[in-house]
Amino acid sequence: MDSPTHSAEDSRRRELGAFLRSRRERLTPSDTGIQTGLRRRTPGLRREEVAMIAGVGTTWYTWLEQGREVRPSVEVLSALSQALRLDAAEKRHLFILAGRQQPERRVEAPEKVDGPLLHMLQSLMLQPAYVVGRRWDVLAWNPAAAAVFGDYGLLEGDARNIVHMVFTSPHHRRLLVDWEELARAVIASFRAESAKYVGDPDFERLIALMTRSSPEFRTWWPLRDVARELSGVKHVRHPTAGSMAFEHMSFSIDDGSDMKLIVYTPLAEQNSIAKLQKLLDAMPVERRSA
Repeated sequence: MDSPTHSAEDSRRRELGAFLRSRRERLTPSDTGIQTGLRRRTPGLRREEVAMIAGVGTTWYTWLEQGREVRPSVEVLSALSQALRLDAAEKRHLFILAGRQQPERRVEAPEKVDGPLLHMLQSLMLQPAYVVGRRWDVLAWNPAAAAVFGDYGLLEGDARNIVHMVFTSPHHRRLLVDWEELARAVIASFRAESAKYVGDPDFERLIALMTRSSPEFRTWWPLRDVARELSGVKHVRHPTAGSMAFEHMSFSIDDGSDMKLIVYTPLAEQNSIAKLQKLLDAMPVERRSA
């Protein structure tokens, strides 16, 4: 007789139930402020206690642990996360298993690139690379990036923003071959990634500044084109090295910060690798090890 088959959805619901049960069983009544003087035969909280703390029905919660066909809302998942004392990683896991999008956490604190990421950035000797924040401000970069794109350390405030540089910097307009195509891709990607920050004062101020400063931005932004371009080939016309070609890739930093690492790998065409090495060799020693 053939063994019963289970759909991926069945498996996901069972895993969700098992995860909830494992988190419930690790808690004690005292962890949640429940007073009990009775000897308990099973470890952890009871289902009815979790349901009470989360403000949901006991039967419904039982079905959820049993892998029944119920679909908890975002609000209920948040309540269960709090009731079960889930940390950030556990809460994210719960939402994934439940097939729900976790509400975005608005980050107001200053963005900071931690040591391990900085060390990795600097280790990319022949790959220009930089880290951008949620608003595409350049937060950190390596010597190779400065050699190809310019010294970001000379820029302050909005001038160190990728959108601002592409649309208002004469240097970048000369540097980027096929500037219009790239600029349209930048504005479409920025709109797609900034959707979660609609209404944010910092974003609104940058968009207003770009609208005033760039005729192209002023024309293209209202078109509301969106794109998600994680990789591609970029050709540059460097003022001293000449034509160069790079394959670029964007990597999300999985810490909830919306930071990204952008890496450019020089291609063999146009002798780009040798040209990059020559640019680095010409840099002062202190800047090469920055």
